[in-house]
Amino acid sequence: MKKIKLYQVDAFTAKVFGGNPAAVCVLEDWLEDKTMQQIAAENNLAETAFVVSKGSDYELRWFTPTVEVDLCGHATLAAAHVLFHHYNHPEKKINFHSPRSGLLTVEQAESELTLNFPVDTITRTETPPALVKAFGKAPLEAYKGKTDYLLLYDSQQEIESFDPDINLVNSVEARGVIVSAKGKEVDFVSRFFAPQVGITEDPVTGSAHTTLTPVWAEKLGKKVLTAKQLSEREGDLKCELAGERVKITGKAVTYLTGEIQV
Repeated sequence: MKKIKLYQVDAFTAKVFGGNPAAVCVLEDWLEDKTMQQIAAENNLAETAFVVSKGSDYELRWFTPTVEVDLCGHATLAAAHVLFHHYNHPEKKINFHSPRSGLLTVEQAESELTLNFPVDTITRTETPPALVKAFGKAPLEAYKGKTDYLLLYDSQQEIESFDPDINLVNSVEARGVIVSAKGKEVDFVSRFFAPQVGITEDPVTGSAHTTLTPVWAEKLGKKVLTAKQLSEREGDLKCELAGERVKITGKAVTYLTGEIQV
């Protein structure tokens, strides 16, 4: 029987019960993939992050309740929060190495953490008919990234009002679907639906902002943007387009510290 410390962190928020909850397990060595998937399923959160120390850097992997994913922003933010606040990481910067997404860094500045992620590869595309039907309205524009569709609409009010047919969303070949519009009090707002990876609606999706940031930077003519994800829990982000990278800044707070036995 192995005992493993587990932390549950609310990411992209300054208060508990906001933002996006992620579980974080800091391991001495990698567990079997099956075991990590079982832990993620048992946690039943959008993401569980697993971290293994490699010298002064860390290896990092992410699991939803059903699959391992290529990239996850809020769980990376949560993992950095745990290392800074519970493991006393000595520097202001953490280097994570993902087998699927390469080098990812997180820097700490006072109460904020900044992710440095690769920008998504995005192309304009036609909207799949199933998504038009799912959301009840064709978007102004549609884009396809490496894993997600991005649909742009007229207003924040539309984004808030959507109640999509999740079965139709699930029928489209993509990790998830981002819907977005210009914000009332921030530069842009969004929501994210990902039933194919076991997440009906994700509260706050850091990785989606690697798609959103370059699109809105071009549309608004600015490289530093404010963003809000309009889930029930809501999340606040600051995004910066920096060449082929996107810097995503937010806060995080620990909700739970526990121990699991596997």
